[in-house]
Amino acid sequence: MSDATDKSTGLSRRSLIKGAAGLAGIASGAGAITGFPAVHSAEPKVLRYLGTAVNEGDELSKRCFADTGIKIEYITATTDDVTKRVITQPNSFDVLDTEYFSLKKLVPSGNILALDAKKIKEFDNITPVFTKGQLPNGKKIGDQGTAPWKVLYLEGKDSKVFSKTPTEFVTLIPTVYNADTLGIRPDLIKRPIGSWAELLNPEFKGKASILNIPSIGIMDAAMVVEATGQYKYPDKGNMTRAEIDLTMKILTEAKKAGQFRAFWKDFNESVNLMASGETVIQSMWSPAVTKVRSMGIPCVFQPLKEGYRSWASGFCVSKGVSGAKLDWAYEFVNWFLSGWAGAYLNRQGYYSAVLSTAKSQMEAYEWAYWMEGKPAEKDIKGPDGTLLEKAGAVRDGGSYDDRMGNVACWNAVMDENDYMVRKWNEFIAS
Repeated sequence: MSDATDKSTGLSRRSLIKGAAGLAGIASGAGAITGFPAVHSAEPKVLRYLGTAVNEGDELSKRCFADTGIKIEYITATTDDVTKRVITQPNSFDVLDTEYFSLKKLVPSGNILALDAKKIKEFDNITPVFTKGQLPNGKKIGDQGTAPWKVLYLEGKDSKVFSKTPTEFVTLIPTVYNADTLGIRPDLIKRPIGSWAELLNPEFKGKASILNIPSIGIMDAAMVVEATGQYKYPDKGNMTRAEIDLTMKILTEAKKAGQFRAFWKDFNESVNLMASGETVIQSMWSPAVTKVRSMGIPCVFQPLKEGYRSWASGFCVSKGVSGAKLDWAYEFVNWFLSGWAGAYLNRQGYYSAVLSTAKSQMEAYEWAYWMEGKPAEKDIKGPDGTLLEKAGAVRDGGSYDDRMGNVACWNAVMDENDYMVRKWNEFIAS
């Protein structure tokens, strides 16, 4: 079997949420393992992996086992439930896959173990988006919200205090991240869309949707409020109570006027709303747009002039992990950054933490399309193996530098988080 087949795409990572794996097939020959399996030790190497399906997938776990002999047992939960489990049941998992914004809740619990940067082979090659808040070309990017570099380091091995300068002790080893925006149906809108303000445009009354995950939904809402010129936030990721009230007042007025068709919580809902045409503009994740397109329905992950809302995930381990199991955890993290997993995620429209190793596992035309914003030299296949883009197509939003260079804010946990969640729930119930 050729290397090209070995590099073919697998499942969309977000599509695995809440059983959405059934929506995304596997490309013919996807993730096929060439040659003979490695000979592994008699002692089974098993890691219980807690996460939100961000980096999960059968193809990933199969490949990991073939390369390392480590068996991954996925424990999948919602973002809020992952956080609760870390705080209340730290011995129920080994490896944790979570977003950086969760760290402000998790680190004070003392239930996660800082990882040693010296034991991460590719640590110095991790993109400076995480380590310095800038692109590889040196351009600074937006830092509102819980930007990863603000919470990447701890002051010491057992510290519960984030360090403002680099240390050896890392909260999360970064794995994957992206710049999110709105999804649109260009065939039903039939005119250019260039601003977050369009989400509240009365033209789309009853045809708009926003996601019902409070800490993310309110960031999308803030992008809209600023775009409509009603208020400019000092930090969209850390609002005062008055700013929360203002934001929810504007959303509630729009809801009562009939602007929103729905408030979706998972991948399936967002795909169905868009594919059916019930909505024409909404908060959306990249693989959901990909899924709609793979169904033969026009859908665009639309670049907007105000920029993107970004998020990032990474790995750490439970405080209860030690000895051989801790060694396996480091081995797993090092494997994840070694290239195959990064290429797998890049092909879903996401970005890998170590760009160089992912690039080594992708065909030149794939890298040019997904990462450099160049026209596809060959057809680009969707996660289920169907035609996604014909040769000549250009990726929505262009290159890595264009997209990550225009991040306006990062997913966050606000100081007034409890108040914000209460107000958000009142809005949904209104």
